[in-house]
Amino acid sequence: MRINKKKFIYLISPNKIRESFYDDLIKILKLKKVSFFQLRLKNVSFNKKLIIGKKIKKICKKYKTKFLINDDVVLAKKLNSDGCHLGQKDMNILNARKILKSKIIGITCHNSIRLAQKAIRDNADYLAFGAFYASQTKKTKYNASFKILNSAKKITNIPIVAIGGIKLSNYKKLLLNKANFLAISSYIWNNKKYKPLEAIKKLK
Repeated sequence: MRINKKKFIYLISPNKIRESFYDDLIKILKLKKVSFFQLRLKNVSFNKKLIIGKKIKKICKKYKTKFLINDDVVLAKKLNSDGCHLGQKDMNILNARKILKSKIIGITCHNSIRLAQKAIRDNADYLAFGAFYASQTKKTKYNASFKILNSAKKITNIPIVAIGGIKLSNYKKLLLNKANFLAISSYIWNNKKYKPLEAIKKLK
């Protein structure tokens, strides 16, 4: 997987997709800062995700952004998305690989080098560590430090995604500590100060 330093943002969808979301997404992807867009919806039916996913896929394709699905390998296959992100409680990567073949599969490794080593052995396409900061998007069970990024870099060249509470005041520290991509959601979609486009423009 090629790493473009200018496109360091791994954008995760808001929890609820409103009508204004699609226009915001187009404006954001036009900036060419986003490498990945992940559809992460909880408590939404499979069919509704399918409808939403088809719309997002078209937008991502137009602006050359990789479109990933959170947790759901079957949905990723059905949408023919670019890949899937798997947590530790989701489908095993080896089983997912049988379904998704050579598509992108990323793995949540929390704050564990042991989990990272397993993901590397299983040929994951990227490793996600976190949470680095308190997150509005989900409750934080695991806390990661910069040390884990440096430890991971010593054992692999696989791209590393940092996740958890990333915003304007802290994102540069993660890039300086060798994170390749920053997974961002609340800072963009639930920002009380800036609209989504303004919020993302500030990440330079």
